[in-house]
Amino acid sequence: MISTRFSAAELSEMTEVTDQAYADRLTAIKAKKGFIIDMDGVIYHGSQLLPGAKEFVDWLISENKQFLFLSPGPLNASFTQTNNSTPTPKELSEKLHRMGLDIPPTNFYTSGNKPLCVKKHVSPTSCYLTSPTIHTHTHTHTTIKHTAIATAKFLQSQKPAGGKVFALGGPGLTYALYEHGFTMSETKPDYVVIGTEGTSHNFEGLQKALSLITKDGAKLIGTNPDSNGVKENGEKVLGTGAFLALLEVASGKKAFTCGKPSSLMMSYATTYLGLPKEDTCIVGDRMDTDILAGTNAQIDPVLVMSGVTDMNNLFDDAYRPYLILNGVGELVN
Repeated sequence: MISTRFSAAELSEMTEVTDQAYADRLTAIKAKKGFIIDMDGVIYHGSQLLPGAKEFVDWLISENKQFLFLSPGPLNASFTQTNNSTPTPKELSEKLHRMGLDIPPTNFYTSGNKPLCVKKHVSPTSCYLTSPTIHTHTHTHTTIKHTAIATAKFLQSQKPAGGKVFALGGPGLTYALYEHGFTMSETKPDYVVIGTEGTSHNFEGLQKALSLITKDGAKLIGTNPDSNGVKENGEKVLGTGAFLALLEVASGKKAFTCGKPSSLMMSYATTYLGLPKEDTCIVGDRMDTDILAGTNAQIDPVLVMSGVTDMNNLFDDAYRPYLILNGVGELVN
Protein backbone atom coordinates (compact mmCIF):
# COMPACT_ATOMS: atom_id res chain seq x y z
CA MET A 1 0.00 0.00 0.00
CA ILE A 2 1.03 3.62 -0.38
CA SER A 3 3.02 4.44 2.78
CA THR A 4 4.13 7.96 1.85
CA ARG A 5 2.24 10.54 -0.15
CA PHE A 6 4.28 13.17 -1.92
CA SER A 7 3.23 16.72 -2.68
CA ALA A 8 3.00 18.05 -6.23
CA ALA A 9 6.26 19.94 -5.71
CA GLU A 10 7.99 16.79 -4.44
CA LEU A 11 6.70 14.77 -7.41
CA SER A 12 8.04 17.43 -9.79
CA GLU A 13 11.43 17.22 -8.11
CA MET A 14 11.38 13.41 -8.23
CA THR A 15 10.53 13.55 -11.95
CA GLU A 16 13.43 16.02 -12.29
CA VAL A 17 11.45 18.72 -14.09
CA THR A 18 10.06 22.12 -13.17
CA ASP A 19 6.59 22.46 -11.68
CA GLN A 20 5.26 23.80 -14.99
CA ALA A 21 6.89 21.03 -17.00
CA TYR A 22 5.39 18.48 -14.59
CA ALA A 23 1.92 19.95 -15.05
CA ASP A 24 2.38 19.87 -18.84
CA ARG A 25 3.44 16.23 -18.72
CA LEU A 26 0.46 15.31 -16.57
CA THR A 27 -1.84 16.97 -19.10
CA ALA A 28 -0.10 15.14 -21.95
CA ILE A 29 -0.55 11.74 -20.27
CA LYS A 30 -4.23 12.42 -19.60
CA ALA A 31 -4.64 13.17 -23.32
CA LYS A 32 -3.18 9.80 -24.40
CA LYS A 33 -5.58 7.54 -26.29
CA GLY A 34 -4.12 4.27 -25.04
CA PHE A 35 -2.99 3.00 -21.65
CA ILE A 36 -0.99 -0.15 -20.95
CA ILE A 37 -1.49 -0.76 -17.24
CA ASP A 38 0.27 -3.08 -14.86
CA MET A 39 -1.98 -4.37 -12.08
CA ASP A 40 0.07 -5.46 -9.06
CA GLY A 41 1.13 -2.36 -7.16
CA VAL A 42 -0.86 -0.16 -9.53
CA ILE A 43 -4.50 -1.28 -9.39
CA TYR A 44 -4.30 -3.51 -6.34
CA HIS A 45 -1.89 -4.81 -3.75
CA GLY A 46 -2.44 -8.34 -2.52
CA SER A 47 -6.21 -8.61 -2.10
CA GLN A 48 -6.97 -4.88 -1.78
CA LEU A 49 -7.74 -2.29 -4.44
CA LEU A 50 -5.38 0.64 -4.18
CA PRO A 51 -6.73 4.14 -3.49
CA GLY A 52 -8.07 5.78 -6.64
CA ALA A 53 -7.95 2.58 -8.71
CA LYS A 54 -11.70 2.28 -9.23
CA GLU A 55 -11.98 5.97 -10.04
CA PHE A 56 -9.12 5.59 -12.53
CA VAL A 57 -10.85 2.73 -14.35
CA ASP A 58 -14.13 4.69 -14.35
CA TRP A 59 -12.23 7.63 -15.88
CA LEU A 60 -10.72 5.46 -18.60
CA ILE A 61 -14.19 4.26 -19.52
CA SER A 62 -15.90 7.65 -19.37
CA GLU A 63 -13.14 9.21 -21.49
CA ASN A 64 -13.36 6.39 -24.06
CA LYS A 65 -9.71 5.49 -23.62
CA GLN A 66 -8.34 2.27 -25.08
CA PHE A 67 -6.59 0.28 -22.43
CA LEU A 68 -5.27 -3.13 -21.58
CA PHE A 69 -4.38 -4.52 -18.20
CA LEU A 70 -1.25 -6.58 -17.96
CA SER A 71 -2.17 -9.76 -16.15
CA PRO A 72 -2.27 -9.97 -12.35
CA GLY A 73 0.31 -11.79 -10.32
CA PRO A 74 -0.01 -15.12 -8.55
CA LEU A 75 -3.41 -15.23 -6.93
CA ASN A 76 -2.25 -16.04 -3.44
CA ALA A 77 -3.58 -12.96 -1.70
CA SER A 78 -0.40 -12.61 0.35
CA PHE A 79 1.90 -12.47 -2.65
CA THR A 80 2.23 -9.69 -5.17
CA GLN A 81 4.39 -9.98 -8.29
CA THR A 82 3.95 -8.37 -11.68
CA ASN A 83 4.90 -9.61 -15.11
CA ASN A 84 3.78 -13.24 -14.85
CA SER A 85 1.97 -15.99 -16.69
CA THR A 86 -0.15 -17.88 -14.17
CA PRO A 87 -3.86 -16.92 -13.81
CA THR A 88 -6.75 -18.68 -15.51
CA PRO A 89 -9.99 -16.84 -16.44
CA LYS A 90 -11.83 -18.32 -13.43
CA GLU A 91 -9.05 -17.28 -11.07
CA LEU A 92 -8.94 -13.77 -12.52
CA SER A 93 -12.69 -13.42 -12.09
CA GLU A 94 -12.62 -14.71 -8.52
CA LYS A 95 -9.76 -12.41 -7.53
CA LEU A 96 -11.48 -9.32 -8.94
CA HIS A 97 -14.74 -10.38 -7.29
CA ARG A 98 -13.00 -10.50 -3.92
CA MET A 99 -11.93 -6.91 -4.51
CA GLY A 100 -15.45 -5.77 -5.43
CA LEU A 101 -15.26 -6.00 -9.23
CA ASP A 102 -17.76 -8.49 -10.66
CA ILE A 103 -16.50 -9.80 -14.00
CA PRO A 104 -17.61 -13.39 -14.80
CA PRO A 105 -15.18 -16.01 -16.13
CA THR A 106 -16.91 -15.89 -19.53
CA ASN A 107 -15.49 -12.40 -19.94
CA PHE A 108 -11.96 -13.73 -19.80
CA TYR A 109 -10.91 -15.61 -22.89
CA THR A 110 -7.97 -17.89 -23.47
CA SER A 111 -8.65 -19.43 -26.89
CA GLY A 112 -5.92 -18.71 -29.42
CA ASN A 113 -8.19 -18.59 -32.43
CA LYS A 114 -11.64 -17.17 -31.70
CA PRO A 115 -12.30 -13.48 -31.06
CA LEU A 116 -14.57 -12.66 -28.13
CA CYS A 117 -15.65 -9.10 -28.88
CA VAL A 118 -16.44 -8.14 -32.44
CA LYS A 119 -19.01 -5.39 -31.98
CA LYS A 120 -18.28 -1.85 -33.02
CA HIS A 121 -19.32 -0.50 -29.63
CA VAL A 122 -18.60 -2.60 -26.57
CA SER A 123 -19.25 -1.90 -22.95
CA PRO A 124 -15.75 -1.62 -21.47
CA THR A 125 -16.48 -3.97 -18.61
CA SER A 126 -17.93 -6.57 -20.99
CA CYS A 127 -14.75 -7.20 -22.91
CA TYR A 128 -11.88 -8.45 -20.85
CA LEU A 129 -9.85 -10.71 -23.14
CA THR A 130 -6.97 -13.02 -22.53
CA SER A 131 -6.88 -14.15 -26.14
CA PRO A 132 -3.90 -13.58 -28.41
CA THR A 133 -6.34 -12.90 -31.27
CA ILE A 134 -8.24 -9.63 -30.99
CA HIS A 135 -10.48 -8.09 -33.61
CA THR A 136 -10.40 -4.33 -33.89
CA HIS A 137 -13.36 -2.38 -32.58
CA THR A 138 -13.89 1.22 -31.67
CA HIS A 139 -12.76 0.96 -28.06
CA THR A 140 -10.46 -1.76 -26.84
CA HIS A 141 -10.55 -2.69 -23.17
CA THR A 142 -8.54 -5.80 -22.53
CA THR A 143 -6.97 -7.96 -19.86
CA ILE A 144 -4.12 -10.12 -21.18
CA LYS A 145 -1.99 -12.84 -19.65
CA HIS A 146 0.65 -10.82 -21.37
CA THR A 147 3.89 -12.65 -20.75
CA ALA A 148 2.40 -16.08 -21.43
CA ILE A 149 1.00 -14.91 -24.75
CA ALA A 150 4.13 -12.94 -25.64
CA THR A 151 6.26 -15.99 -24.93
CA ALA A 152 4.00 -18.29 -26.95
CA LYS A 153 3.88 -15.82 -29.86
CA PHE A 154 7.66 -15.49 -29.84
CA LEU A 155 8.18 -19.26 -29.90
CA GLN A 156 5.61 -19.57 -32.69
CA SER A 157 7.57 -16.99 -34.70
CA GLN A 158 10.66 -19.14 -34.26
CA LYS A 159 8.92 -22.45 -34.99
CA PRO A 160 5.75 -21.77 -37.04
CA ALA A 161 5.04 -25.51 -37.30
CA GLY A 162 5.09 -25.85 -33.51
CA GLY A 163 7.37 -27.89 -31.32
CA LYS A 164 7.93 -29.43 -27.91
CA VAL A 165 8.30 -27.54 -24.65
CA PHE A 166 9.17 -28.41 -21.07
CA ALA A 167 7.45 -25.71 -19.02
CA LEU A 168 7.70 -24.74 -15.36
CA GLY A 169 4.85 -22.36 -14.62
CA GLY A 170 1.13 -22.02 -14.11
CA PRO A 171 -1.78 -23.19 -16.28
CA GLY A 172 -2.00 -19.85 -18.08
CA LEU A 173 1.44 -20.45 -19.57
CA THR A 174 0.62 -24.02 -20.57
CA TYR A 175 -2.65 -22.96 -22.21
CA ALA A 176 -0.95 -20.23 -24.22
CA LEU A 177 1.74 -22.61 -25.45
CA TYR A 178 -0.84 -25.22 -26.47
CA GLU A 179 -2.84 -22.56 -28.30
CA HIS A 180 0.20 -21.62 -30.36
CA GLY A 181 1.01 -25.14 -31.49
CA PHE A 182 3.34 -26.44 -28.80
CA THR A 183 3.06 -29.67 -26.87
CA MET A 184 4.42 -30.36 -23.39
CA SER A 185 7.22 -32.92 -23.31
CA GLU A 186 10.03 -34.14 -21.06
CA THR A 187 11.75 -35.88 -23.98
CA LYS A 188 14.12 -33.78 -26.09
CA PRO A 189 12.03 -30.58 -26.05
CA ASP A 190 12.99 -27.64 -28.23
CA TYR A 191 12.62 -25.22 -25.33
CA VAL A 192 12.65 -25.10 -21.56
CA VAL A 193 10.24 -22.31 -20.58
CA ILE A 194 10.30 -20.87 -17.08
CA GLY A 195 7.20 -18.95 -16.01
CA THR A 196 6.13 -17.52 -12.71
CA GLU A 197 6.36 -19.56 -9.51
CA GLY A 198 4.31 -22.70 -9.08
CA THR A 199 4.35 -26.19 -7.61
CA SER A 200 6.64 -27.31 -10.45
CA HIS A 201 9.37 -24.93 -9.27
CA ASN A 202 10.92 -27.51 -6.98
CA PHE A 203 14.33 -29.17 -6.99
CA GLU A 204 13.13 -32.05 -9.16
CA GLY A 205 11.59 -29.73 -11.74
CA LEU A 206 14.61 -27.43 -11.88
CA GLN A 207 17.00 -30.39 -12.08
CA LYS A 208 14.98 -31.80 -14.99
CA ALA A 209 15.10 -28.41 -16.72
CA LEU A 210 18.87 -28.25 -16.25
CA SER A 211 19.31 -31.74 -17.70
CA LEU A 212 17.21 -30.91 -20.78
CA ILE A 213 19.26 -27.75 -21.39
CA THR A 214 22.68 -29.31 -20.92
CA LYS A 215 22.11 -32.82 -22.30
CA ASP A 216 19.40 -32.34 -24.92
CA GLY A 217 20.25 -28.82 -26.07
CA ALA A 218 16.89 -27.26 -25.21
CA LYS A 219 16.91 -23.45 -25.39
CA LEU A 220 16.20 -21.60 -22.13
CA ILE A 221 13.28 -19.17 -22.31
CA GLY A 222 11.85 -16.99 -19.51
CA THR A 223 8.47 -15.31 -19.50
CA ASN A 224 9.95 -12.39 -17.55
CA PRO A 225 13.14 -11.33 -15.78
CA ASP A 226 11.62 -10.29 -12.41
CA SER A 227 14.00 -11.60 -9.76
CA ASN A 228 11.58 -11.12 -6.89
CA GLY A 229 8.11 -10.16 -5.79
CA VAL A 230 6.80 -8.58 -2.61
CA LYS A 231 4.30 -9.82 -0.04
CA GLU A 232 1.81 -7.43 1.51
CA ASN A 233 4.05 -7.25 4.59
CA GLY A 234 6.99 -6.13 2.43
CA GLU A 235 8.82 -9.47 2.53
CA LYS A 236 10.52 -10.37 -0.75
CA VAL A 237 9.94 -13.70 -2.45
CA LEU A 238 11.62 -15.45 -5.37
CA GLY A 239 10.55 -14.46 -8.87
CA THR A 240 10.99 -16.00 -12.32
CA GLY A 241 14.31 -14.21 -12.85
CA ALA A 242 15.78 -15.90 -9.80
CA PHE A 243 15.03 -19.35 -11.22
CA LEU A 244 16.42 -18.28 -14.59
CA ALA A 245 19.62 -17.08 -12.93
CA LEU A 246 20.02 -20.43 -11.20
CA LEU A 247 19.67 -22.30 -14.50
CA GLU A 248 21.93 -19.85 -16.34
CA VAL A 249 24.75 -20.32 -13.82
CA ALA A 250 24.35 -24.10 -13.69
CA SER A 251 24.08 -24.58 -17.46
CA GLY A 252 26.34 -21.83 -18.74
CA LYS A 253 23.55 -20.84 -21.13
CA LYS A 254 21.88 -17.43 -21.40
CA ALA A 255 18.09 -17.21 -21.15
CA PHE A 256 15.93 -15.18 -23.53
CA THR A 257 13.06 -13.38 -21.80
CA CYS A 258 9.87 -12.24 -23.52
CA GLY A 259 8.09 -10.10 -20.92
CA LYS A 260 8.83 -6.61 -19.69
CA PRO A 261 11.21 -4.88 -20.21
CA SER A 262 11.44 -6.52 -23.63
CA SER A 263 10.44 -4.22 -26.48
CA LEU A 264 8.88 -7.36 -27.98
CA MET A 265 6.27 -7.27 -25.22
CA MET A 266 5.48 -3.61 -25.85
CA SER A 267 5.21 -4.21 -29.60
CA TYR A 268 2.60 -6.90 -28.96
CA ALA A 269 0.74 -4.60 -26.56
CA THR A 270 0.51 -1.65 -28.95
CA THR A 271 -0.59 -4.02 -31.71
CA TYR A 272 -3.38 -5.23 -29.44
CA LEU A 273 -4.51 -1.66 -28.86
CA GLY A 274 -4.17 -0.70 -32.51
CA LEU A 275 -2.51 2.58 -31.60
CA PRO A 276 0.87 4.14 -32.43
CA LYS A 277 3.33 4.38 -29.56
CA GLU A 278 3.03 8.17 -29.57
CA ASP A 279 -0.61 7.85 -28.47
CA THR A 280 0.15 5.29 -25.77
CA CYS A 281 1.68 5.24 -22.30
CA ILE A 282 2.57 2.49 -19.86
CA VAL A 283 1.69 2.81 -16.18
CA GLY A 284 3.59 0.68 -13.68
CA ASP A 285 5.29 0.52 -10.31
CA ARG A 286 8.68 -1.02 -11.22
CA MET A 287 11.66 0.83 -12.62
CA ASP A 288 13.37 -2.37 -13.76
CA THR A 289 10.45 -3.68 -15.84
CA ASP A 290 7.58 -1.24 -16.41
CA ILE A 291 9.58 1.95 -16.81
CA LEU A 292 12.45 0.28 -18.65
CA ALA A 293 9.94 -1.39 -20.99
CA GLY A 294 8.43 1.97 -21.89
CA THR A 295 11.88 3.50 -22.31
CA ASN A 296 13.04 0.68 -24.60
CA ALA A 297 9.89 0.91 -26.72
CA GLN A 298 9.78 4.74 -26.75
CA ILE A 299 6.39 4.67 -25.02
CA ASP A 300 6.02 7.33 -22.31
CA PRO A 301 6.43 5.51 -18.96
CA VAL A 302 4.45 6.63 -15.91
CA LEU A 303 5.68 5.46 -12.51
CA VAL A 304 3.32 5.16 -9.56
CA MET A 305 4.79 5.09 -6.05
CA SER A 306 2.16 2.63 -4.83
CA GLY A 307 4.17 -0.54 -5.40
CA VAL A 308 7.75 -1.78 -5.53
CA THR A 309 9.66 1.44 -6.25
CA ASP A 310 10.45 3.75 -3.34
CA MET A 311 12.90 6.54 -2.56
CA ASN A 312 15.62 3.98 -1.87
CA ASN A 313 15.75 2.78 -5.47
CA LEU A 314 14.04 5.53 -7.48
CA PHE A 315 17.31 7.10 -8.64
CA ASP A 316 19.39 3.95 -9.15
CA ASP A 317 18.96 3.80 -12.94
CA ALA A 318 20.14 5.96 -15.83
CA TYR A 319 16.67 6.00 -17.42
CA ARG A 320 13.86 8.06 -15.92
CA PRO A 321 10.05 7.94 -15.87
CA TYR A 322 8.25 10.52 -18.01
CA LEU A 323 5.99 11.20 -15.02
CA ILE A 324 5.84 10.11 -11.38
CA LEU A 325 2.57 9.91 -9.45
CA ASN A 326 1.53 8.78 -5.98
CA GLY A 327 -1.05 6.52 -7.61
CA VAL A 328 -3.31 6.18 -10.66
CA GLY A 329 -6.04 8.19 -8.96
CA GLU A 330 -4.04 11.32 -9.75
CA LEU A 331 -4.80 10.86 -13.45
CA VAL A 332 -8.48 11.42 -12.75
CA ASN A 333 -9.72 14.96 -13.30
